[in-house]
Amino acid sequence: MADVLLAHSFFLRNDPKQVEKMRPYAPLATLYAAAHLRAAGYEVALFDAMLAAGEEELAAALARHRPRFVVFYEDSFNFLSKMCLEHARQAACRMSREARERGATVIAAGSDVTDHPGPYFESGVEFGLAGEADHSLRELLDALAGRSRREIGEIGGLILPNGVRTAAREPERHPDVFPFPAWDLLDVERYRAAWKGAHGYFSLNLVTTRGCPFHCNWCAKPIWGRRYAMRSPANVAEEMALVKRTLAPDHLWFADDIFGLQPKWVAELAREVEERDAVIPFTIQSRADLMTPVAVEGLVRAGCAEVWLGAESGSQKILDAMDKGTRVGQIADATRRLQAAGIRACWFLQFGYPGETWEDIAATVALMRELLPDDVGVSVSYPLPGTPFHEMVQAELGEKTHWQDSNDLAMMFQGTYETPFYRKLRLAVHRDLDVRRRLRENPADAAELESLDREWRDLEALERTCRSAAPTAVHKPWATLPEPDLSRTWN
Repeated sequence: MADVLLAHSFFLRNDPKQVEKMRPYAPLATLYAAAHLRAAGYEVALFDAMLAAGEEELAAALARHRPRFVVFYEDSFNFLSKMCLEHARQAACRMSREARERGATVIAAGSDVTDHPGPYFESGVEFGLAGEADHSLRELLDALAGRSRREIGEIGGLILPNGVRTAAREPERHPDVFPFPAWDLLDVERYRAAWKGAHGYFSLNLVTTRGCPFHCNWCAKPIWGRRYAMRSPANVAEEMALVKRTLAPDHLWFADDIFGLQPKWVAELAREVEERDAVIPFTIQSRADLMTPVAVEGLVRAGCAEVWLGAESGSQKILDAMDKGTRVGQIADATRRLQAAGIRACWFLQFGYPGETWEDIAATVALMRELLPDDVGVSVSYPLPGTPFHEMVQAELGEKTHWQDSNDLAMMFQGTYETPFYRKLRLAVHRDLDVRRRLRENPADAAELESLDREWRDLEALERTCRSAAPTAVHKPWATLPEPDLSRTWN
């Protein structure tokens, strides 16, 4: 019998795009919470939905562990959880009802319950946890289990069924205080088999930084806001050495919103990793303006194989409208610097931001053709609750407020163009990059360019027929924020 059953609601099988990609990662935040509760003396079990066959596996876990508390602790380090997809919310609500019917006290934590607790309380959840929930969860369980005499209303970061929120909790400034994730609770071999079968190697996820201090106005920050806190390089390297020794991954994915906020931190990480013989090839996501010579040299030494840059657009007008804080020239410099160092430079691109024109799209495509990043990920602007961007377009949102799955790509507001145009644009961008990268290696295949040109002409014709009747104009009712102070390991 377990005191606490920790669970989450992202079933890979419910998201066709993620099934096709087959890159499942462990629920890192859930495993951190499990380790934190164990350190406090709780007997903890895990229900991991990621590779589960269905919700019936939760029923089996409930019967096996008979927990007093069931906590749906979503993985706040996984961008899929931060997207607040409808299929995950529906699964969480169904499983909450089942856990409640079995007599458990049900608690929920994550981005969606922080922003929209109503559906969860209607489904049997008794307490919501807002923001970074590690400490709040432990304190709440101590109060409910009679381990402390503290009044529940005195605990920070709670959402109560009557809509009352207790005092906001400050995020932990020193994340080294958290024990390493409870990897022993995870069916690692299930993940290894999925990765090996699809890609021939096994990738595992870690995290070095909680939060992001930058101001991109479309980026949801319901857990940490604009706060950030960095683990020490030694602590990260020690975990890398541990997982290399015990779990033997072939590759690591650092799930930080932004990896390496300080170039000197990256250099120190490289030294700590080398000292422990902990080098494992890894992938990160970062910003173009952080890819300094010092940072890139440190990444090479630490084992970095791939960097995903939040490029977003090749139009400075759009980057400025997004409050991105980067220049087009920095995207070019970072891409060239990474590739010269032998690191794959990949881009996230975002189309459909208010005010974007065909000329802005063409500027993005031209930049991609000039620099030939190693890969791109393409999406459209997605107004998540709590963001300034959502505030800008809120009046235009209809009944649909969340994507059903990660491949939805529906325009939720009046962009310059309608949804079919952007879906075709995504395909054209991917094909354009694939063809041009192949041609760089084998110019004899240049006939493919003719087919590609026809595809772009078809898209340009579609551009004239898919224009929105009343596209959203950029208007910013918020003040311009200063550049973040990155001088410390937390803010």
